[in-house]
Amino acid sequence: MKQGFRIAAATLALGALALTPAASAQYRNTVAHNPASCNDASSPKIRVQVNGVKEARGTVRAQVYYGTKGDWVERGRWLPRGERPARAGTMTFCLPVPAAGTYAVAVRHDVNNNGKTDLSTDGGGMSNNPPINLFNLGRPSHSRTAFQASAGVTTISINMRYR
Repeated sequence: MKQGFRIAAATLALGALALTPAASAQYRNTVAHNPASCNDASSPKIRVQVNGVKEARGTVRAQVYYGTKGDWVERGRWLPRGERPARAGTMTFCLPVPAAGTYAVAVRHDVNNNGKTDLSTDGGGMSNNPPINLFNLGRPSHSRTAFQASAGVTTISINMRYR
C-alpha cells in the first residue's frame, strides 16, 4: 500500500510540474499593435481607449492583469501588453485575453522614454478610472479596477492623469 501511495504522489507531483510552465506562459505577453484584430469577436479581447494623452512624446503602454488581489499590478503578472509611441489625444489598444473573465488594465505614459516612472512628467490611468492619491501611491485595489470581459470584444475607456 505504501508503494502504491508513493507512486500516486509522485505522479501527482510530476503532473503539477508539467502544468507550471503552461500556467506561467500566460504572463508577460507583448502583442503587436493591430487595432483591426478587435474587429474579430471570435475570441476574447479588450479594446482599451486611452483618453487625454498629454503629448506625442515617449511611449504609452497598456497592460492587462487578472482582476485579482494576487495579480493586479504585481511585477511580471501582466497578461498581454501593448506599447506604442505616444500620440496626443486618444489612443486605442486591442489586447487579447485568455478567456472571458475578470480583468483590470493599467496604462502608463513614459514621456521621456527612460523606462522609469517620473512623477513630475509621466501619466497613468486604470480601468474604471479610480481616483488616485498620494496615500495609495497610484495603486487602487483590484476591486476598484476590475471589470468583466465577455467572450467577444469588451471596450473600456481610461482617462489619463498627469501631475
